[in-house]
Amino acid sequence: MWNKVQETVSFLKEKGFLNADFGIVLGSGLGGLVDSISVEQKLSYSEIPHFSRSTTPGHSGFLIYGTLSGKKVIAMQGRFHYYEGWSMQEVVFPIRVLKYLGIENLILSNASGGVNSNYKVGDIMIIKDHINMMPEHPLRGQNDDRFGQRFVDMHEAYSLKMIAKLKEVASKEDISLQEGVYLGLQGPTFETPAEYKMVKLMGADAVGMSTVPEVIVAKHMGMNCLGVSIVTDLGVEGQVVAVSHEEVQDVAKKAGKTLSLLVEKFVGLN
Repeated sequence: MWNKVQETVSFLKEKGFLNADFGIVLGSGLGGLVDSISVEQKLSYSEIPHFSRSTTPGHSGFLIYGTLSGKKVIAMQGRFHYYEGWSMQEVVFPIRVLKYLGIENLILSNASGGVNSNYKVGDIMIIKDHINMMPEHPLRGQNDDRFGQRFVDMHEAYSLKMIAKLKEVASKEDISLQEGVYLGLQGPTFETPAEYKMVKLMGADAVGMSTVPEVIVAKHMGMNCLGVSIVTDLGVEGQVVAVSHEEVQDVAKKAGKTLSLLVEKFVGLN
């Protein structure tokens, strides 16, 4: 893994991916943020050594380097999911690469099903904490001390400083935000009514199929993380209805305009 990461990092540095201030995982809802980035380099994942391929609709599969609000950023336009069949090491590989491209601050977005009765479709939720229910842990196996220590402290998986700054931006822009706990499941099925109930009983406010492994690996390497989730459907008892990926994408795209503005202003503050 170490050698593969270094090979990929060397390749990307030669292509001009240098000295970025932020890494951004453009999951569901943030794809439109690319329009605000002054792009200097753009590579398909298929061109990058050791990168997997993004097969989920709505995840374009490009790595982008450019300027956003006066700051250099590297953006993943689409991520890899465990349910696509990739190993957990393949899922989190890009996060390790971002770290060794010099990035210390990571912003991640996703779509989720809300189980908090105070939430509504289209809400943007700051992830204040997560519950890992993925079937495989991204740090399972022999630890490589060059990446980080064996036992990782997760008491502040999501940076309180970054959360406070995002709230500051939201207040200035008069944007309402929710704040809650995100639970990560494997997918790709949407949850049954009983599973939504389980998620709520376990103490989460929303559930999705990504982000958690990426944050664990980012913390393993000492990175600061900010997570935001667009609530694209509801798993509230008595309100669970049929949902499709197309409907999820539609809601994420609409709310994504607001989320993109938030992230753009947030990056400019730092």
